Amino acid sequence: MKKIIIIILGLSLLLGGCATALPESTATNAPVIETATPASLAPAYPNLILATTTSTQDSGLLDVLIPLFETETGYVVQTVAVGTGQALKMGEEGNADVLLVHAPSSEKTFMDNGFGKDRVLVMHNDFIIVGPASDTAQIGKAVSASDALKLIYTSGSLFVSRGDDSGTHKKELEIWKKSELAPEGQSWYLETGQGMGATLIVASEKGAYTLTDRATYLAQKENLQLDLLLEGDPPLLNIYHVITVNPAKWQNANYDGAIAFVKFITQPSIQEVIGNFGVDTFGQSLFTPDAHKTDADFGLP
Repeated sequence: MKKIIIIILGLSLLLGGCATALPESTATNAPVIETATPASLAPAYPNLILATTTSTQDSGLLDVLIPLFETETGYVVQTVAVGTGQALKMGEEGNADVLLVHAPSSEKTFMDNGFGKDRVLVMHNDFIIVGPASDTAQIGKAVSASDALKLIYTSGSLFVSRGDDSGTHKKELEIWKKSELAPEGQSWYLETGQGMGATLIVASEKGAYTLTDRATYLAQKENLQLDLLLEGDPPLLNIYHVITVNPAKWQNANYDGAIAFVKFITQPSIQEVIGNFGVDTFGQSLFTPDAHKTDADFGLP
């Protein structure tokens, strides 16, 4: 009789501890789960591959979040910091379990093609244009990012592009297109094919302009000879989502781990960590937490 009671109690505890999965829908604003997986429940498959942007790595944010996630959940994260285009490609090919990226239109295509299962808003910051203090193209007088690039184009001032299909590169190309200008092939237009941190260093060494996310710029500002010359243009908003790779496409995807990461990064306590990140060092937050918002709040489809 005692054995039966023990077995029943064990099953009850096991069932009660099961994590709640996100809905089956691939909607862009999946409900936020407010509690992360308890550390006492050791994951069956602890290895998790996170494909993310270099901006989350170079800003130092992941150095704070990943250890917290691993301690809280028992998962061991392999972080691959690449451009958003490459991160999405990793998801398409089943080489990642979860993505943290910032190119909404490309993300939507990824979801529409069935490569992602859940997509949740996490945070935002903004893009800025930085350059030499001399500001030879006089973009400091521009009223928009588009006008700033026109001034750089007409003056032939050096501009360094990431050229890596990242979210930042996609945004840059979007602004050039809006300006009705094509800089490719111009002698003053340089492409690094590297991440944001490396591109900022090249721009600094060459006294050139570049488009960057604010977080990476502030995190590396002390080592750069670059001034913030243009900011605040609404199209420069930089929005991040977390996406789970669809296990229906890739059976080996660690979906349980991906869901655990989604729950973790969107829970209120971690959103607070994100909102406070950078305040002590820079006097301002490098990211604004957004898990309580929807894409519609930002005018996204």
